[in-house]
Amino acid sequence: MGTAQPALEEALAPVRVSRRSGTSPYVLVCDHASNFIPDRFGTLGLDCSELTRHIAWDPGALPVASRMAEALDATLIESCVSRLVIDCNRPLDAPDLISPVSETTAVPGNADLSEAARQERVSASWQPFHDAIADVVAQRLAEGRETRLVSVHSFTPVYKGVDRPWHIGIIHDEDDSLAGPMIAALNGVIGLEVGVNEPYSPADRVYYTLERHGRARDLACAMIEIRNNEIADEAGQRKWADLLSAILAGAKPADRRQAGS
Repeated sequence: MGTAQPALEEALAPVRVSRRSGTSPYVLVCDHASNFIPDRFGTLGLDCSELTRHIAWDPGALPVASRMAEALDATLIESCVSRLVIDCNRPLDAPDLISPVSETTAVPGNADLSEAARQERVSASWQPFHDAIADVVAQRLAEGRETRLVSVHSFTPVYKGVDRPWHIGIIHDEDDSLAGPMIAALNGVIGLEVGVNEPYSPADRVYYTLERHGRARDLACAMIEIRNNEIADEAGQRKWADLLSAILAGAKPADRRQAGS
């Protein structure tokens, strides 16, 4: 009985940090790891079948990120709440922070929210997620540990009727100190179609988590987007996690000033 409540609280936590003491310079982040919607929000007016689609999460991203964290001995921080409730990879003033339409699907439970209802969602998911990342990064920098941030996502092969040919995309802003070596290594893999700032770019407001916690501290960072049919099963997840882990392990970003040093 004594362990049941803590276990339940951990299972329902809005954010999970694994391998906090990992020896790797990498901190992996999975913003859209889960399609879980807390009971108090119901299904947001959606049929339950909609909650397994990419509109609710990034299918396959967490298994890939988890395997990478294990291979690299890297810290992993994952959001445990669906992005339909609130998108942790958006600034608070973004129009799609709590989107009433995801791709072409109306989300009735997100329409006409009061300011109090919006703040409830910020407090329930967005704030704990970003607090956890900030805490991990601050501790590492205080200890003088090199820190590189990498976020792991997946994308749907067809979006609003448009095919997306890339197997993987690497997203970065003007700093390509980490993205550059990753792109070069991926381009060396025969048969891969590699997107550079495809299918998204920072101009699409998808770089917020890395901007807030990485770029603001002058840390090397990059965003990985894997086409989700590539990681729909364990074999695909293992293939991509092993490839990306090897690339990150061998990446040599340019020397960077570590904030707080």
